[in-house]
This record gives sequence, C-alpha cells and structure tokens, in this order.
Amino acid sequence: MKRALILLGHADPASFNAAVARAYQAGFRIAGGEAEIVTLSDLRFDPVLRRGFRGDQALEPDLVALRARIEAAAHLVWVFPTWWVSPPAVVRALVDRLFLPDWAFAYRPGKALPEGLLAGRSARVLTTMDSPSWWYALWHYRALHGSFVNGTLRFVGLAPVKLSALFATRTRTAAQRQRWLAEVQATAAADHARCRVASRPARSELGATSRALAP
Repeated sequence: MKRALILLGHADPASFNAAVARAYQAGFRIAGGEAEIVTLSDLRFDPVLRRGFRGDQALEPDLVALRARIEAAAHLVWVFPTWWVSPPAVVRALVDRLFLPDWAFAYRPGKALPEGLLAGRSARVLTTMDSPSWWYALWHYRALHGSFVNGTLRFVGLAPVKLSALFATRTRTAAQRQRWLAEVQATAAADHARCRVASRPARSELGATSRALAP
C-alpha cells in the first residue's frame, strides 16, 4: 500500500492549514493509500543545530521516530503557511536537525554535487500565502520554489516535487476555501496514482549513522 506522511507546519488545529492537511489525508486514503499527519509543533526537540555538521548532536526520541516514518513513506507532504517568504520556524528547525549528512545527503569524493539519500520518494508542498500570485512571482522571485523546493527537498533526492499555493488567502471567502479543499482532495488522489508503492531505504537503514494545485 502506498504510504504518505503529511508534515503540518501550523500549530493551530483550527487553522486553514490544518484543514488542508486533513483534506489531503482524506483524498489519499480514498484513493487507497495510507496517510498520517504529524503536527510538527507537537514534537519535542531542540530546534538549534548546536555545532552545525562538525559534531554529533543526538536526535531526540521524537526525531528518531519521525525519521523512521520518513523512511517508510513513499510520499512526503508539507503543509504550512508561507511567512516572510519562507516556511515557519518549526519547519526550518526540523530540516536543520533531521536532514543531516549521511542520512539526507552525502558528498562523494570527486563529485561537486551531493547525492540525495532520500531518493525514491516524491513530495508535495501545500502552502498558503496572503500575497497575490503576481507579487510572489515578480517581487519575491518565487523564493519558496528556490529555497525549499529546489534547495531543500530536491537537494536530498526527493522527486518529483510539486508545489501548490493558495494565494491571497486572507481575502478568500468560506465558499472559495471549501472549493480549494475539494481540489486538495483531488490532488491527493492524483499524487497517489503517481507515487511509488514502496520507497527506497534511507541511508540509516543501510547501516550509516546520522550526525495551488498546478505544479
């Protein structure tokens, strides 16, 4: 069975982002897959990477458990509001602490670019923005696409990675939000059809130690 892991980057269970996560979960399950939501703010871990990549910093139990869930997933879904043209702090903290060398990526001798060790898994980003689409494209230069989609998710080998954004969220009516939730369910079903049944093992399983609806 295809398995999706939904990483929710908004702490408020009454938020529209939480509703988006639930809609995606429902759509993926209706299509025949498994889908689990993890609310990142519920995890207990130090958000600071204390020594960068120069020394070991033990993973807290919640991070160890989440790493295992990621390894078991065929498809990773990130749901969060875009604040200051970037993901919320809890999303960045998770990436800093968990996406480590020898688990998420590795540099090889003679190679200028790293190997993405999470290859074999696809990803979807679902994000809300208060700004209109033209402002995001012309003034912010599609910054989230560059930093999070390319610089983070594709960097660690996830592919394909699709981003869906709901622009001008604060001006959306209740009816418009409901229509978008229905479209999120349809997107989940389409992602289920495309993603692999099983993912490749992540590096830790191989014995190494860790130190809008259009694409």
